[in-house]
Amino acid sequence: MTSIVAKCRTFAIPLRDQLQRTTLPRLLHNGPDTVEELLERHVVKKEKSLDDDENELITRQRLTSTRREALSLYRDIIRATRFFLWADSRGVLWRDILRENARKEFEEARLEKDPEIITRLLIGGRDAVQAALDKLVEKQKQQLEQEQRDSTRR
Repeated sequence: MTSIVAKCRTFAIPLRDQLQRTTLPRLLHNGPDTVEELLERHVVKKEKSLDDDENELITRQRLTSTRREALSLYRDIIRATRFFLWADSRGVLWRDILRENARKEFEEARLEKDPEIITRLLIGGRDAVQAALDKLVEKQKQQLEQEQRDSTRR
């Protein structure tokens, strides 16, 4: 690119001097005065820079980290469902229902590209798992206390 500009500059300078000597009227378009200005305005200067590489690397790392977080969340959900061993009114274990719903939600969000939405989904999933486990622990504590009260009454 710089060699082209240098060649054009060596060609344009004598041409400009010759035009100035002939006293031609200046055109009204207010265009570029030199070939270099013309090239600067109209030639696309998209060169691969380190910034582009860095942006690509950051994007790739962000995608990798969200994938890791999503897989980690999914594993945590599967682990948490181990504690839901009772059946619903149809006789299906809650563990299986929760796993099926988690799988369905992850499949629906699989092709999501917006990082903000992905982050919201991950945070919401983490909060839901934590809330479910907290409620489970609270209910188990209540059951243990109830059993202890019943055993002391006998």
